[in-house]
Amino acid sequence: MTDALWVLVPALLAVAALVAVRRRLPVLFWGLVGYPVIALRVLATYRATMDACGLTVPASAMRRATARMIGRQAAPVPPRRSLPRPTGSGLVMRLRMAAGQAPEDFAAPADRLRHAWGAHAVHIRPTKPGRLELRLVGWDVLADVRPGRRLLRTEPLSLPLALREDGHWYVRDFRTVPHELILGATQSGKSVYLRNLLCGLARQPVALVGIDCKWGVELAPFAPRLSALADTPDRANDLLDVLVEEMEARFRLIGMRGGTGPDAVLTSDVWGLPEKARPVPVVVVVDEVAELFLAASKDDEKRRDAMVTKLIRLAQLGRAAGIYLEVCGQRFGAELGKGATMLRAQLTGRVCHRVNDETSANMALGDIAPEAALAATSIPAERPGVAVVGDSSGGWSRVRSPHLTLDDAAAVCRDTSGLVPELPRLDAFRPVVAEPAGPPSLPATVPTARPATE
Repeated sequence: MTDALWVLVPALLAVAALVAVRRRLPVLFWGLVGYPVIALRVLATYRATMDACGLTVPASAMRRATARMIGRQAAPVPPRRSLPRPTGSGLVMRLRMAAGQAPEDFAAPADRLRHAWGAHAVHIRPTKPGRLELRLVGWDVLADVRPGRRLLRTEPLSLPLALREDGHWYVRDFRTVPHELILGATQSGKSVYLRNLLCGLARQPVALVGIDCKWGVELAPFAPRLSALADTPDRANDLLDVLVEEMEARFRLIGMRGGTGPDAVLTSDVWGLPEKARPVPVVVVVDEVAELFLAASKDDEKRRDAMVTKLIRLAQLGRAAGIYLEVCGQRFGAELGKGATMLRAQLTGRVCHRVNDETSANMALGDIAPEAALAATSIPAERPGVAVVGDSSGGWSRVRSPHLTLDDAAAVCRDTSGLVPELPRLDAFRPVVAEPAGPPSLPATVPTARPATE
């Protein structure tokens, strides 16, 4: 009996330790247990699994002739593969497709491959003609997303904002996709995505401009890092006028710099100017765009149409001038007034969190990929932060932002307040930041206000 206990107790402790490692440190558990098990399963069942999924081709004439000579039947041939290579969240194999096969042939049975090999997900990505990448994900990487430990990109205006379901990071690159539309219902994680975006930009030499017509409750915590903030529709209208003037001045600068002197370098945007003469990039964040465009009278309708026109001008021409738009809201459509559909067409980057109805998902993703809009409607309410990201190329993926509290985001903006660039045109809209007072006379435990939306 004693000998049995000496064997049973260590075994139970080892199992308990593995369960704890799997929950707390899934990457370590995958490297110790998950990858060896699934890699051996893939190697042992590769040919049979490919045959069962219809991904094999008949043997060549030489193989059939050789098989007949020894009295056997030539088996179907699966695609040639590389050895399974481990990644941080799964494994990767390179496949060489046979004649007549296409990447779509492998994408269709991806769910059957997932079940056959016991993986959480299987993703197929073409790499070059005739070759593709088969990526297995070992567990649900979106269940617990943490900020990346290392900087994924060092270029300016390029931020890793969310983890994709295939284990890669979704990188928001403003120079590639200058303008973006972010939709999401209350408590869907839209504000957390926006906090990660603002904190990432706050650490870079960028001018941040906020338009928040809910009296600034969403963007006011980031005021120390903002170059301008408009909290009413009237102020927003005036701020858009100033931004259009700034854009026109930058185009005049590009024209003067690009055509003078025998050694002048012709350019059509600010990034072609010399670094010393290059104006600072401006990122305009429009929060709750529906509040901006609400109209209760004829005058409000005129102001709304004027603001939509100005936003369209900034979206169409702002990229070359280094002015970028981030438009956020719960809904976005034709009910916002004339030109709203044209504005949406300029916002080529799309991020759709959980929405209240299918129409909202179609507003964000219907013109990119219908299946992406369908995926957005299936986001569960108990998983805030999960979103569907798409762009004008038709590609899309599920992502989730790392959780970032409002206090932490506000602290980052306070610490980086010294990076606010000088833009004289925006001085009239610079938010007033109250200096921290001395120790309060109230009790130490004072309740702090929490945001109404996440």
